[in-house]
Amino acid sequence: MGFELPKETYSGKVYEVTLGSDRIVTFGGENVLPFYSFEGSLPNKPVIAFEIQDVAPDDWAEPLKKVYDGKSSDAVTWAKYCQDELKADAIALRLIGTHPDRENRSPEEAAKTVKDVLSTITIPLIILGSNNVEKDSSVLVAVSEAAKGKNCAIGKAQEANFKTIAAAAMANNHKLIAMSELDINLSKQLNILITQMGFEKERLITDPMCSALGYGIEYSYSVMERIRLAALTQNDTVMQPPMLGDVGMYVWKVKEANAPESDLPHWGDLEKRAVAWETVTASSLMLAGAELLIMRHPDAVKALKSFINELI
Repeated sequence: MGFELPKETYSGKVYEVTLGSDRIVTFGGENVLPFYSFEGSLPNKPVIAFEIQDVAPDDWAEPLKKVYDGKSSDAVTWAKYCQDELKADAIALRLIGTHPDRENRSPEEAAKTVKDVLSTITIPLIILGSNNVEKDSSVLVAVSEAAKGKNCAIGKAQEANFKTIAAAAMANNHKLIAMSELDINLSKQLNILITQMGFEKERLITDPMCSALGYGIEYSYSVMERIRLAALTQNDTVMQPPMLGDVGMYVWKVKEANAPESDLPHWGDLEKRAVAWETVTASSLMLAGAELLIMRHPDAVKALKSFINELI
């Protein structure tokens, strides 16, 4: 008698989301747990977006500064480099320069940056604010209008500003990233509030927040896992949007990605160490259910893509 692999069946399915207008990427759409292709359908691979910023990243770690030296002085040059040289599938533009504690750039300046980047690239664009809830309310409205017709992902909408940002994304036909703070109940509540405005849940991307390896990643994993289980096993339609892992911003601020070898020689080569930290963090979140990942170092992206291909 031959061995027959036991299989689970799931009543729910993750929504499929497509970004872009010229060239597109699609993620989500699965009706099984991450990479459980033996139990169901995995129509799309996870999508990785390269992060760029609207201002030169003087606070980034040395391995990143070295990679983007001469390319990160302006967002247009940086975006073109990621698309043409690094063969990025998508780009995530973080408008960190609009933060009141940084350059405090205006919504109009942010809108011009977005237009300039969109005129340079053909791959999909994810547009992120500075995470200042008050400033993002005006900035993300302006950039949403500037990117109309380009089918971008706009974010992040939070409990304090979701009404304004969701309305802008809906009016300009974009997808919306909804961010809550590492709690499945808060995530569900925010998705409900957004959909009650008339925003289609099939156009949402859930960002439960995340953390880096060694800094609470097991809690991040648990929250993502519970969201995905609710979507699949309970057929909870509010929990069925695909998930975002905003990996780079959390990994590259920890000491393991920044501490020089001269201070901690027993930790080994800084660049290899930092790349490994980003790769393992991204891999963990992907296995928890993240279908869209935002990353920074090209070597980490390359390693994660190789891992995805091996799993598939």
